[in-house]
Amino acid sequence: MLTNLTRRTLMKGVAVSGLASAIGGRFALAADEPLGITLVLPSPVGDVGWGHALAAGLEPVKAAYGDKVKITVLENIAEGPDADRIMNKTVADGNKFLVAGSFGYQNGALQIARRDPSVTVLHASGFQVAPNFSPFAAKYFQGTYLLGMAAAALSKTGKLGSVSAFAIPELITSINAFTLGAQTVKPDIEVSVVWVNSWFDPAKEQEAAKALMAQGCDVIFSNAQDTPSVIAACEEAGVYAFNLNSSMKKYAPKTYLGCIATDWSPFFKASVDAHFAGSFKGANTFLGVADKVVEVVDWNPDIPADMMTKIKEIEAKIADGSFSPFTGPITKADGSEAVAAGATLADGEIVAMDWHVKGVATPLPK
Repeated sequence: MLTNLTRRTLMKGVAVSGLASAIGGRFALAADEPLGITLVLPSPVGDVGWGHALAAGLEPVKAAYGDKVKITVLENIAEGPDADRIMNKTVADGNKFLVAGSFGYQNGALQIARRDPSVTVLHASGFQVAPNFSPFAAKYFQGTYLLGMAAAALSKTGKLGSVSAFAIPELITSINAFTLGAQTVKPDIEVSVVWVNSWFDPAKEQEAAKALMAQGCDVIFSNAQDTPSVIAACEEAGVYAFNLNSSMKKYAPKTYLGCIATDWSPFFKASVDAHFAGSFKGANTFLGVADKVVEVVDWNPDIPADMMTKIKEIEAKIADGSFSPFTGPITKADGSEAVAAGATLADGEIVAMDWHVKGVATPLPK
């Protein structure tokens, strides 16, 4: 079992008797003490979404190590000073393995790693690297490219939409690949984006989905939303929708297009193994279909059979490395060349992406 704490419970515990009391005692460094592993999240774990996928990724670690590890999940920790204080306190109380589960935790988590080489830190979606600090991200774009093909095959309006959390490279790449995949089926297809600037805001997400549908978008991509609000709104309206991280099919049994599911357990398990062995080395970890971390599931049966055949062919090429969604020629939204014909973007260029491809109608926020 994982111990889950909300921000309210955690801060109350800190105020009364310190974080150690709030999570059940100080984690000592003695050999007979368990390794304290803390996962910090900006939203609730819930039954779906980003937080759920990260917490699920630690379950196999607990199964493998049993009493040798003690895992705590801290939910609803806002990016900024709160997160910095809480992460510092959990490490000060003896936890030696930290999973900082949001892009905005990067600076605080990196400072912890630099101050204490005995602590291993995994940071979601970032780009900074240190000897004991590894950013990790999923190649969602591999799955969104495939779902773009499916979306275009089903779209009657030629207009697709995306309700997206924040304009960070990880989400920008997902939208771009979605657009590129759709363009292989319908070259003139258009994608509109609403940035909600939140990881968890059900009301705003639902309003954004309805706004896109009002514009004629008949397939909606719920991009890094930790709630099923977009998916449920689309089901009610009879519009196809898909999402990242974990299946939300139960919220849209008829119009669910699919899910780019993530399984973080291979990466988390390998990282904990390395920590115990004293061999952990920080690296920029970018994992996808070939790593068994990314997989598209719950394909909608409405997708034409001939299109599914094409999708599966491309999926196999992505898995064996013979094809990348970011192989040129690719043109930016402003008309300039992004990738030359025959060239392919390297991982480092993908994780730094700050531009949209031609076909994305909504400018990036400044």
